[in-house]
Amino acid sequence: MFDCIIVGAGPAGGTAAYHLAKRGRSVLVLEKESLPRYKPCGGGVSPAIAQWFDFDFSPAISLKVDTIRYTWKMEDPVEARLTNMEPIWMVRRDIFDHFLVQQAQKQGAELRDNTEVTGIEFKNDRWQVKTANGPVEGRYLIAADGAKGPMAKLLGFKERKRRLGGALEAETPPPGNPDTRTYFEFGMVKNGYIWNFPKADGYSIGVGTFQGGEPQDFKSILTEYGTMFGVDMKTSKQYGHPLCLWDGNQKLHTQNAVLAGEAACVVDPMTAEGIRPSIFSGMKAAEAIDRALGGDLNALEKYTQVIVDEWGSDMVWAQRLAGVFYKIPKVGYKVGVKRPTATQTMAKILCGQLRYSDVVNFALKRLSKSMIPGMGG
Repeated sequence: MFDCIIVGAGPAGGTAAYHLAKRGRSVLVLEKESLPRYKPCGGGVSPAIAQWFDFDFSPAISLKVDTIRYTWKMEDPVEARLTNMEPIWMVRRDIFDHFLVQQAQKQGAELRDNTEVTGIEFKNDRWQVKTANGPVEGRYLIAADGAKGPMAKLLGFKERKRRLGGALEAETPPPGNPDTRTYFEFGMVKNGYIWNFPKADGYSIGVGTFQGGEPQDFKSILTEYGTMFGVDMKTSKQYGHPLCLWDGNQKLHTQNAVLAGEAACVVDPMTAEGIRPSIFSGMKAAEAIDRALGGDLNALEKYTQVIVDEWGSDMVWAQRLAGVFYKIPKVGYKVGVKRPTATQTMAKILCGQLRYSDVVNFALKRLSKSMIPGMGG
């Protein structure tokens, strides 16, 4: 009988396990894969997450990047250096996710990987969780099993408010010496962008679309883009996966259970940033369940409210910006991305130093002016 069972050992699950175990709660993490496990992901992480932990992340960081290069249809490049702020961390998710869970284990959390959940049932005052390796019981549940996981449906969240995006990614070895810049390409893909995030031992190259719309041939787009780096994408294994983008406020709690991470759709609809918001939701889920175990009857309801207030309220602005930017990406590239201050501004948003609400009105005015003849440039 555990205080809390966490399903999923990604950033949200590992974070929740760490913070609950650190508070002296008995925690079980169930993960269907064997850790460490490969997870397709660009792997860019804001160093601001360090403020939420009391250990050093250095062993989990592959590379630190302080220069970003943008292109429009593989041309018209602009390069920007991050100044007066920490470089962005590049991580491999197999190492990063496992590292987080290991920190939780050091605090007393138990991990059972290679253990798939096959069903759940609430009985009296506890959850019975059926797994391929037998049943377990917990007073509370955190569903942190990602975009494709079954837990949200099993918990009765039939219709989550989410905007489904899609991504295709590949890992490639670097040709010769790796370039330590991060790349973003606009224009080749509709309603999204292409990225190349360097690691110590190669590249993570991917393409994502965040606004839906007509199907696109991601494979041929990636193949063409790879030529910029002397990489043959056809020889690399490619991984497609859905993205659960935030699409408005919704209930994230039910009877003795909460959703966290991508299961709660906390992915930025403008940038598709997912790791930092997932960690934030895992931390807040742990705080809520700790309070619930301590007798606070409204703790889980407050969790939903905290995510809505501290995350969702700003994502309204991210959605507005995405809605305009991806409709007129060439204008967005010209008057937005190429501005010298644009990279610093976005980096501050990704670090939590700025909110979208602080800058979006100004950005939308610039975009709309540029669409009126004689008004912009």
